[in-house]
Amino acid sequence: MSTVTFPGLGFAVNVRDIAFRIFGWPIHWYGIIIAAGFLLAVAYCSRKADRYGIKQDDIIDLLIYAVPLCIIGARLYYIIFYLDLYRNADGTLDFGRMVRIWDGGLAIYGGIIMAILVLLVFCWVKKVPFLAFADLGSFGMLIGQMIGRWGNFVNVEAFGSPTDLPWRMGIYTTVDGVYQYMEVHPTFLYESLWNLLGFLLLALLVAKRRKFEGQIFLSYIAWYGLGRAWIEGLRTDSLYFFATGLRVSQVLAILSCVAAAGVLLYQMSRPHDPAELWVNRCARLEEKVPEEGAELPQEEQEEGEDQDDQDGR
Repeated sequence: MSTVTFPGLGFAVNVRDIAFRIFGWPIHWYGIIIAAGFLLAVAYCSRKADRYGIKQDDIIDLLIYAVPLCIIGARLYYIIFYLDLYRNADGTLDFGRMVRIWDGGLAIYGGIIMAILVLLVFCWVKKVPFLAFADLGSFGMLIGQMIGRWGNFVNVEAFGSPTDLPWRMGIYTTVDGVYQYMEVHPTFLYESLWNLLGFLLLALLVAKRRKFEGQIFLSYIAWYGLGRAWIEGLRTDSLYFFATGLRVSQVLAILSCVAAAGVLLYQMSRPHDPAELWVNRCARLEEKVPEEGAELPQEEQEEGEDQDDQDGR
């Protein structure tokens, strides 16, 4: 158990990393929180699926592939940019440690990149517009990230540099081999609140004025990149571009934010017909297909009878 204090606010919280055990196997709060965020994200997207022309069954089918592959992507991202952590004393790589994800070591940007790649392939196979599905999935990403960051809180990780701000977080951690007390930026909270604000803005403003496919997806990439760029600069556990002093996620956040914002502004400057949205095209197709057992319009019946007469000749 760890004690996290907020001295400027006058309260403290005792946190445990293990919630309970099943047959001696520890069930961690981190996993429970991540699972809760995942389930809430799936529930929300399933409820809003019809507004984007997406079938709920397609969401479930996608998750069968996306969940394990995104975990692999998040792990690979972490390993690639922190490779020295998985080296043995003789310089060889310890592949056993690489696969032990329960010891920690997942990077959200790796999961996001893998999610985009999986969705691209899935939409190509299913003949569904990628950007329509990505618009819907952006809400799920924000919900998952918003809740998932509280897993970092119970693990007392992903915190920032020392600060004396009123909302500073007091923790005990090891710095340069010395276990000591520090008062730091609660960067997990910053990112959680940033994602919450982003979700509200997209759900209450952008979604109601959506004019083209990808509008929400691009807004999400730009919004998350903007927030992650400055939050990453406060963290003390960043991954770096190998021997450089560049923070990987900060550089990626800045580049993705600029690129998404540029494309978004360009698209918004062009005229768009909301009737061309995938959901509206699907609605028009459904109107043209009669329900099973329903009678065809009189004109179509007469056309069918004329065709039968011609076939009979």
